Amino acid sequence: MHGCGGIHPNTKTYWPQRLISWGYVVLVVDSFTTRGIEDTCQRYLPERVFDAYGALDYLSTLPFVDAGHIALIGFSAGGIAALEATKTEGNEQLMDRKFKAAVGYYPVCAPHEGDATVPTLILNGDLDDWSPVARCRQRISHLSGKGPSVELDVYPGAYHAFDAPDIATPKIKLGHREEYNAAAAEQSFIRVKAFLHQYLQN
Repeated sequence: MHGCGGIHPNTKTYWPQRLISWGYVVLVVDSFTTRGIEDTCQRYLPERVFDAYGALDYLSTLPFVDAGHIALIGFSAGGIAALEATKTEGNEQLMDRKFKAAVGYYPVCAPHEGDATVPTLILNGDLDDWSPVARCRQRISHLSGKGPSVELDVYPGAYHAFDAPDIATPKIKLGHREEYNAAAAEQSFIRVKAFLHQYLQN
């Protein structure tokens, strides 16, 4: 699930190619085009949770997809949607089909949320001023210890969008810095690959 600015090369090309090379089927969810939306960078679009489950329902009909082993991956605002879609006492309990795992790259965490319904991996840069890691640490501190694992990986020296090679030149968006960090990106790819292998292939 893409960020608040819509589908960019990182979610349209780089991540799908990476996931396919790891042996996965990929569906990129476009939450904006059919709604006539250009961006949601100054507001949240709660309907994106239902986009995620609509995608899950669709994927579950495909004969080459293992419907019981589908993960949800989101970036920035898409990461928020991924966490919202898999939080306890959220819309997940209304859905017939469930995700197996969730990954959120630099989401704005809800600090007072706690447990998730599926194993969850959150990845943040410690210099990210758009998706502050402190909020995710607060969420982790509220885990009951009884639910699926919720893990937080923090990458030193990394800003928002640290995994996006199309932002090799730093840019400021709505007062927040976005910048690719090759070292952090590569470490995160290794981490995500291992996480998906653990929960989708076992």
